[in-house]
Amino acid sequence: FDYILLFKNHSKDHGGHNGPLDSCKKLRREAGEESEALVPSKAVDCEWACLPQELLLHIFQYLPLLDRAFASQVCRGWNQAFHMPELWRCFEFELNQPASSYLKATHPDLIKQIIKRHSNHLQYVSFKVDSSTESAEAACDILSQLVNCSLKTLGLISTARPSFMEVPKSHFISALTVVFVNSKSLSSLKIDDTPVDDPSLKVLVANNSDTLKLLKMSSCPHVSPAGILCVADQCHGLRELALNYHLLSDELLLALSSEKHVHLEHLRIDVVSENPGQHFHTIKKSSWDAMVRHSPKFNLVMYFFLYEDEFGPFFNDEIPVTHLYFGRSVSKEVLGRVGLHCPRLVELVVCANGLRPLDEELIRIAKHCTQLSAIGLGECEVSCSAFVEFVKMCGRRLSQLSIMEEVLIPDHKYSLDEIHWEVSKHLGRVWFPDMMPTW
Repeated sequence: FDYILLFKNHSKDHGGHNGPLDSCKKLRREAGEESEALVPSKAVDCEWACLPQELLLHIFQYLPLLDRAFASQVCRGWNQAFHMPELWRCFEFELNQPASSYLKATHPDLIKQIIKRHSNHLQYVSFKVDSSTESAEAACDILSQLVNCSLKTLGLISTARPSFMEVPKSHFISALTVVFVNSKSLSSLKIDDTPVDDPSLKVLVANNSDTLKLLKMSSCPHVSPAGILCVADQCHGLRELALNYHLLSDELLLALSSEKHVHLEHLRIDVVSENPGQHFHTIKKSSWDAMVRHSPKFNLVMYFFLYEDEFGPFFNDEIPVTHLYFGRSVSKEVLGRVGLHCPRLVELVVCANGLRPLDEELIRIAKHCTQLSAIGLGECEVSCSAFVEFVKMCGRRLSQLSIMEEVLIPDHKYSLDEIHWEVSKHLGRVWFPDMMPTW
């Protein structure tokens, strides 16, 4: 049996002449000897033989692939369960170079067997690759062979850059097109940090426009605003979308707000500066208003990785952001604008600000952002009195309050030893400052 021979060799290659396979046999033999003294062997055989395959399938789904393969040699029924199509619908290919990665890898011979015997069963597939070009190319090679399967979800995950971005673009596009053409019911596609381009997105739309619900494609430099607009125009069932800010446009928001489009649930925007002083365009307030009218409950998640002098186009008018993360230092002025123009804000994380206290800005946010329930502050400064006032204004709706201890500046009213009691009183639960960031 190919799988067992493969794992036998795999066990020998990783130390020990017995390996887990022999251990399994020994335990099975000992268990059999004990059971013979208690119950007739035929009764035991009958009990295992009558175990329903549905139950076996449920158990096998919780086993790691290696243990599942060992279990498949116990008896014919278990071997049949091992090959049930339901067991192969969801699979993650882990590809890495052993010399440069700590991740475990899916054995190449096993990959061949899966493609040979179970490729037509695959439906929910992901590829986890390390930073090496070789691993990304191996993933593309596998994708190119999935001509007999109709995937419902596909995720390409790079544990570190550059990975897929170093693969020849033609090789990547060719492999991805195989999946787009053969999968007529693709509902979820995660292709962040890849060389996907506009023509390949047109192929995606041509074959999967009726089923696509989730598309995550941040950091895809070969896609233009026109390319993502094509997706929004044709995929009316799209509920989740993640992309970079340079792809966001008034036209895209209006397309997502059209009557024939379903209500959007999540829109994630990464606002990233590649070079200091980079210029960013402005989105009209009317476009955001149309989006809110069409999808009043949608979450707008924005990650900012900008330099302080690049925030000019942002937060000058009302914006329906719900989750806001500042990965670099952000000025008092910008946070003041956030307090005035982000009434739907639910979560705010500020990793750094500088040496000027944010007392007024926090009070303004508590006053105007009435839905705020989570906040995290890193390298900032806030007086203890202002922080207590902020918590008092927000009250028990603050379900998550992650504040570094060095953020809080003692004043005439509260010391660091006293503040946790006062904050705990207004939160209705015990609270202490964090010693390290939790976000």
